[in-house]
Amino acid sequence: MTSIRNVAAGVLLAAGIGLAVAPAASAAEPAQGPAPVSATELAQARSAVQSPAVLDQLGRFFARKGVPPTKQLTIGAAEEAQAASAAAPRLTGETVPVYTLDAAFVAGTPGAAVARAEFTASRVVSTDGQVASVWTVKEGGAWRVVNIASGGDENDYAAQAASTGGGTAFREPQLNAWYVLRDGRVLPLDDEARGSVGDSGVTLAAYRQLVRERYGDKLPGSAYDRAGKGGGYRPDAAGEPAGSGGSVLPAATATAALSVTAVAGAGLALRRRVGVRRG
Repeated sequence: MTSIRNVAAGVLLAAGIGLAVAPAASAAEPAQGPAPVSATELAQARSAVQSPAVLDQLGRFFARKGVPPTKQLTIGAAEEAQAASAAAPRLTGETVPVYTLDAAFVAGTPGAAVARAEFTASRVVSTDGQVASVWTVKEGGAWRVVNIASGGDENDYAAQAASTGGGTAFREPQLNAWYVLRDGRVLPLDDEARGSVGDSGVTLAAYRQLVRERYGDKLPGSAYDRAGKGGGYRPDAAGEPAGSGGSVLPAATATAALSVTAVAGAGLALRRRVGVRRG
């Protein structure tokens, strides 16, 4: 199930811009898990994916079969349009919140949860079996699709966590590692996570120490940050309010939150799992 995915800046957490941090639990221990995303929010996010404009873009995504929109296909525009229509993209499974390792947790902020909701993901399939994950964030009180990624890691790992005892699935994008937080332990869901915490996982406190050792010297203002090697954490976002309407998901611009490149005329971004830079 392991796959490699392109990540913003290749180094640090997806920026903590405009993301809400779960309320503090205590000064001594991190919170057990991130704030949940309501069923209403998830339904609204899913509705955004079902718009005709997004479905049309998904058809083109599938028609290109991995060829970036900046490169020309070997087929003409008419053939591409026909293939896009034939793809007939449809949603399958549930729309899920995607939780990402929280910079405030790494920085040791008292009460910070291990992860925060970064975006929602909806699994979409084509008639020929291709799979894509459609990412949405909340902006200005409305849900907007900001990215289409090949494959369905987000939904797959959420389902895997649910089927193996429950808990919250979250990712550490620097390692392409997926974990589940369950009963105070961080347990692995993929090979990268097993390489990080072992087959039996570690306590939440031990995991916090682990990620502080990995990334504590890469906070804003560090030599690493000043050298321009990464986007830097934004632990100061801990003091920012939640998104519009009390959402625990980001109310930030899509390009800032996800470091994506907009597709001309579509307002979406296409991101594929092409590699991870761990510098």
